[in-house]
Amino acid sequence: MSERVRGFEVVSKYSEETIELPNRATRGSAGYDLKAAKDIVVPSIWKALLANQGLANLMQGNPVEEDNKSFLSSTLVPTGIKAYMPEQEYLLLANRSSNPMKKQLALPNGIGVIDADYYNNPNNEGEIFVQLINYGFDDVQVKKGDRIAQGIFTPYEVVDNEVSDFQTRVGGFGSSGE
Repeated sequence: MSERVRGFEVVSKYSEETIELPNRATRGSAGYDLKAAKDIVVPSIWKALLANQGLANLMQGNPVEEDNKSFLSSTLVPTGIKAYMPEQEYLLLANRSSNPMKKQLALPNGIGVIDADYYNNPNNEGEIFVQLINYGFDDVQVKKGDRIAQGIFTPYEVVDNEVSDFQTRVGGFGSSGE
């Protein structure tokens, strides 16, 4: 039996549920389709802006009050899975090409990066979440099992004479610094 190099597993909190591991749609596909682990609504930023009078404030050059800033926040969609890979590799999360056109969903940071040491971290076991923002006019209902992003295993290089005073990863978003 060969040693495991890279792959996906279901996180323990979803062990009693039906969670499909990511797969590639075709032999030529670079990305593995990541699916939502539960039903979740991704709210429209415009709907929230209009409801909170935030758009009028922005158009008039006024700052948006702290209480109304949450309308621009992204939604974290759980996948129920984690990924393992070699040390000098990461899982690049990319938007599905149909999401912007068909659903007006985008990854607000453009891509996501899942580092090799995110796997089995003590804070959340390495569960992968996909950060989405809905720039359409209607809320979008994401259903359990909907394909929401794709993951591409990608190698990277490090510099010579790298300082080796690394911190230990303990959590998820922003856990390796601000």
